Amino acid sequence: MNYRRPVVNPQSPASPSDTAPLAAVPARPAPQPGPPPAGRRTQLLRGAGLLGIAAVAGLVWYLIRHESAPAAQPVAQPPATREATPFTLVEGPVKSTDCAANAYSGAKKYFQQNPCSSLSRALYTVPSGTEKALVSVVLVTMPTAAQATELKQLTDQDGTGNVSDLVRDGTYHAAGAPKLSGTQAEYESTVTGNDVTIVLADFYAKHQDPAALQSIAKDALKLSAKQR
Repeated sequence: MNYRRPVVNPQSPASPSDTAPLAAVPARPAPQPGPPPAGRRTQLLRGAGLLGIAAVAGLVWYLIRHESAPAAQPVAQPPATREATPFTLVEGPVKSTDCAANAYSGAKKYFQQNPCSSLSRALYTVPSGTEKALVSVVLVTMPTAAQATELKQLTDQDGTGNVSDLVRDGTYHAAGAPKLSGTQAEYESTVTGNDVTIVLADFYAKHQDPAALQSIAKDALKLSAKQR
């Protein structure tokens, strides 16, 4: 039996068994991450800047509160209260409504023409260191405020007379009492409405301290409120 070999068509594709093995295709390299888009980069930079500003602000606030805090200021103490002068009443008050009968010189003449409404006189002693002073306080009430001002202006002048203190008229007889109407005595006066307060003060034993005596006389002006 004759055997016929099949003819291969050259136009037909070759089967795997009829061709050489194919070369391996090289693997494609993985894509490398590139720079972020321009818009995203701007946002990142802005965020980093805000974080930096916040950190600096926090540091500054910490320094202000902990390192730059002002030192505690000492609490101001109230001013010391001046101790009241310890006046002691030793005579009076002696009261009257006849000021002319208890005055002398120009003051007597003034009262004769302008009678007062009331008169109150008293004597006080007050220590000053190791010394002691005698103080006369006279309260004169006039019918009007204008007359009270006129009386003060009169007695404030030298050589115009005054209301007699209780040493001058002989009411007070204590041994060694200074002569309050003398040239060494300190004089003070004030007027409030219809009231005139007249003060005379001098030290015992001829002690001299003008500044202390002036302070005593000024303090004594308030004593007239107790002689009403």
